[in-house]
Amino acid sequence: MFVSAVEKAHQFTRPIHFISRAYKDTQVLAGTGTLFFVNELGCAVTCKHVAQVIIQSENINAHYRSFVSERLKIDNLPERNLLLERLEQKYGYRQGIATNQETRFLNCFEDLSEIEVTLHPHLDLAIIKFKNANKRQYGPPAIFTPEGYAVKQGKYLCRLGYPFPEFTNFRYNANIDDIEWTNEGQSQTPSFPIDGIVTRHLYNETLKIWGIEMSTPGLRGQSGGPLFDTNGVVYGMQSMTRHLHLGFDMIDYEVNLETHRAKISNHPFLHVGHCIHANIIKQFLKENNVAYYEANMD
Repeated sequence: MFVSAVEKAHQFTRPIHFISRAYKDTQVLAGTGTLFFVNELGCAVTCKHVAQVIIQSENINAHYRSFVSERLKIDNLPERNLLLERLEQKYGYRQGIATNQETRFLNCFEDLSEIEVTLHPHLDLAIIKFKNANKRQYGPPAIFTPEGYAVKQGKYLCRLGYPFPEFTNFRYNANIDDIEWTNEGQSQTPSFPIDGIVTRHLYNETLKIWGIEMSTPGLRGQSGGPLFDTNGVVYGMQSMTRHLHLGFDMIDYEVNLETHRAKISNHPFLHVGHCIHANIIKQFLKENNVAYYEANMD
């Protein structure tokens, strides 16, 4: 049912790859996010929480470079261990604190030198403008539902994103105590569509609709991906997953497990997806003088 729509969404939807490392750890962690383009001028939207990771990367890396610079000065001193403890306290480093973080935008442009990020003041929404970029690698941009179009309960829709980070083209370089991208390994991550129906509308304090709730969860890494119908028209953007407690709790419930009886406990939840409504996205784009397209839904 969504075959042609997914193909259409692939033309304007792109993955964001993240790699990071924590203090005193050589393991490199991989993560993903999603964005989609709204015009041919290099303007895209994603979630605020995804955009904040992008913004924070430079601060994280600069903070660690300053720490390393000071650490080098004490490396050969007899009281190094004591001085290092003080230095770690000064910079706030302990096990689990991020020291290095890198971001890559895949299949967006052949050459990219600068991005500009605009965060929504209240909602999980951000605009990314790719500046001084050459040779765009995405196709026709997203087309939104027209202004005032009513999204009704039971509407069958689909989301597209990149929730499972399968890229492996990165490593920790002990020589420079940093993480880096490599030319070896897998550089791509497969997309993943997920369908569902509209369950509820999401309102703010003034009873204005800001979002759409879906009967299925949005997956980690799908944040920032489009919500669209069978024609590929965009109704919103995946933002978060909410966990609704169903109340069917079982405590020490006896069940048969092959050859014996066992007691289990279970606390079931329904995982539903929350999406930013297309009208909210368009309003934010308009406020920031970003061009976008609307479908004719007559």
